[in-house]
Amino acid sequence: MAPRTSKSTTRRRTTPARPKKSAPAPKSAPKSAPKPRRGGVAAPWFGLAGGVGWVVRAIGRQAATAKEIEPEHRRDGAGLLVLSVAILLAMAVWFDLAGPAGDFVATVVRRAVGAVATLLPLVLLGTSVKLMRAPATGRHKGRALVGWTALAVSVTGLLDLMWRPETLTEREWAGGLLGGLGGLLSQAVTAWVATPMLLLLAFFGLLVVTATPIARVPARLAGIRDFLLGRPAGEAESEEDESAAESESPAGRRGASRRRQGVYAKDLTPAIDGDEGAGDGEAAADEATEAPAAGGKAAAGSGRRGAAGRRGAEPAAEAPARPAPVHTPAPSRAEQPALTGLGGDYTLPPSNLLRPGAAGKSRSKVNDQVIEALQNVFEQFNIDAAVTGFTRGPTVTRYEVELGSGIKVERITQLSRNIAYAVKSPDIRILSPIPGKSAVGVEIPNADPETVSLGDVLRSRVATADHHPMVVGLGKDIEGGYVVANLAKMPHILIAGATGAGKSSCLNSLLSSILMRATPDMVRLLLIDPKRVELTSYEGVPHLVHPIVTNPKKAADALDWVVREMDMRYDDLAAAGVRHVDEFNRKVRAGEVKAPPGSEREIRPHPYLLVIVDELADLMMVAPRDVEDSVVRITQLARAAGIHLVLATQRPSVDVVTGLIKANVPSRLAFATSSLADSRVILDQPGAEKLLGRGDGLFLPMGASKPQRLQGAWVTEAEIADVVAHCKQQREPEFREEVTAPPPEKQKQIDDDIGDDLQLLRQAVELVVTSQFGSTSMLQRKLRVGFAKAGRLMDLMETRGVVGPSEGSKAREVLIKPDELPEVLESLGGD
Repeated sequence: MAPRTSKSTTRRRTTPARPKKSAPAPKSAPKSAPKPRRGGVAAPWFGLAGGVGWVVRAIGRQAATAKEIEPEHRRDGAGLLVLSVAILLAMAVWFDLAGPAGDFVATVVRRAVGAVATLLPLVLLGTSVKLMRAPATGRHKGRALVGWTALAVSVTGLLDLMWRPETLTEREWAGGLLGGLGGLLSQAVTAWVATPMLLLLAFFGLLVVTATPIARVPARLAGIRDFLLGRPAGEAESEEDESAAESESPAGRRGASRRRQGVYAKDLTPAIDGDEGAGDGEAAADEATEAPAAGGKAAAGSGRRGAAGRRGAEPAAEAPARPAPVHTPAPSRAEQPALTGLGGDYTLPPSNLLRPGAAGKSRSKVNDQVIEALQNVFEQFNIDAAVTGFTRGPTVTRYEVELGSGIKVERITQLSRNIAYAVKSPDIRILSPIPGKSAVGVEIPNADPETVSLGDVLRSRVATADHHPMVVGLGKDIEGGYVVANLAKMPHILIAGATGAGKSSCLNSLLSSILMRATPDMVRLLLIDPKRVELTSYEGVPHLVHPIVTNPKKAADALDWVVREMDMRYDDLAAAGVRHVDEFNRKVRAGEVKAPPGSEREIRPHPYLLVIVDELADLMMVAPRDVEDSVVRITQLARAAGIHLVLATQRPSVDVVTGLIKANVPSRLAFATSSLADSRVILDQPGAEKLLGRGDGLFLPMGASKPQRLQGAWVTEAEIADVVAHCKQQREPEFREEVTAPPPEKQKQIDDDIGDDLQLLRQAVELVVTSQFGSTSMLQRKLRVGFAKAGRLMDLMETRGVVGPSEGSKAREVLIKPDELPEVLESLGGD
């Protein structure tokens, strides 16, 4: 029995072991016994203590949250605080209008610095403006503190030597208590020595505040003299001095040493276009060395190739914010394309009509966070890979991932969903490999996308270096470089994308580029806009060869005219013995081409003809065979004749972009599509279905194997209106009426089809168009004809684009509006 008792006792002891620590109340006390009451003084005291504690904790939490405020906002707050102090001092010292508190502040300041208190509001005003305009580095703050302190001591000391105050009231109008240092100095070495010493101290403070070494004083004085006399300053000398001063500074020496080390200076620095200058190279090198080493968690014991070099280092301290790249300056008038004698009195629009955009960022904290997230994904799945660099574009940043030996590229591409989950973005795109590099590209959208201005693209070096009139601005690539294209070298392009993807903005950029760079004698435009609203802004510009074509049936006739124009140009090229329109124009200007004897025709240079079709689907719906035949013939032969075609559609299906059209339009520009099938129709490969929209596109020029990702240029409606207004003031358009007229052979065929039913057909057309109801039974009733005659009239109207095709028992769709009725009746002939 004894052993059983000990076992049960052991069990009982192990179970209540934890309650033993809590010191329970005595068993004699009942469970419902009330808690001891606090006295009348203790209760308010504990309540007050709890409230104060809650307030203190709330302030602590708010203070911790305040640390997350952006440095720009904190700097603005400091500037506004200094400005408020300046206003308070100005009201108190100058006007005595600051009340009792202001009087107290004025008295304290006057007694501290004496008469200098009068200038102190101006100094604080300048300090507030400086704080709000640009951040000050630690070195600049120290320089300002030393310089202004030296100036204050010297000026107040000189005032003390001049007035020699004896009472505290007199010191308020001399140098104050701070100026008393000058009096002590004069007592030690006499005023004859103290005065030049204080003057030298003031000179030293002025040099420190203005960051002017003594060796550069003559150059600064010469610059002031040139400014006062209106002379141009010596830029080379100032740049040389600045470079020398920078190399002498500690920061310059650190940047030089970092450039010599070359740690990630090439890989982690985002590529910057040449237009943004090379002045940011040192900042890029400094920042690249301080960038996190690809997520930077130690890879000890991993044994991976280069992992110790790439990931083993500890993350460096946060690098200072890199200054934004220098914005492309507006070019002078001389940078506009040369007119080569063809413009006459026509002047191109000034470049300032297209306003510059905001300068883009080269990196941000989000980039470092994405690098760390990517590196964590690779480590979680045990993949020997590292992020070795990135290039930040306007909309997307491409991160370069290098693989270790023996690692398949497919292991990265299979992690697309895991990467999207890690970086919190579903719109990622993996490029394997990056063209020209042994690395896999991971393209991730930026949290703060950049708007690319068309003015910046046309003012870039790559655009101003090429004076060809058919050069147009497209946008910026993923590396931040400007992208332009020569439409004469494409020679034709297909632009497609879903609604809102950026197709219309791209067309506006193309047309604005042509108007900014080419005269009507260089380039003529034929605009086909079945939507009626997309291209109306360009109505009346002198480059138009015909008013904007909005009728789909007339659009087919306009394309047929382009074919006839192409054949006529080829006849001229053959007669002149040349192979391209540029050679023909050169011979015409040199007087080497003359009209045949007996001909009254005046031989003139042929301008480029750019045909833009805004919505190809509407044309293919009305007259698919005629439109396809004209497009195919133009795209096959029109390059040498100087005729180029731009086809745009938001429905890139196989019935709109047929196989013949795709085969003869080599250049493609795809914006965001709704499906993978549409991407394959445009680019013959996937990719467009993963684009972001709003100008994010893939550009595949003729001869390229991989599409180039770019952010399309943006031009506002106000800028378009300014450019169009300037062009209209220069010259009136010269239209050619035969553009939309049907060819003679086609008109003869129409007359043969109509036969003796011309008047009856005119009545049927007028009846259908005015009522907007196309029904065979209606024609039978209204015209009192039989079913066969009414059906024949309906077929004749279908061939002329008045009504649509038959849809069974439904009434046919009327394609002509009542305001277009006179033109249709005129095309039929008769009275």
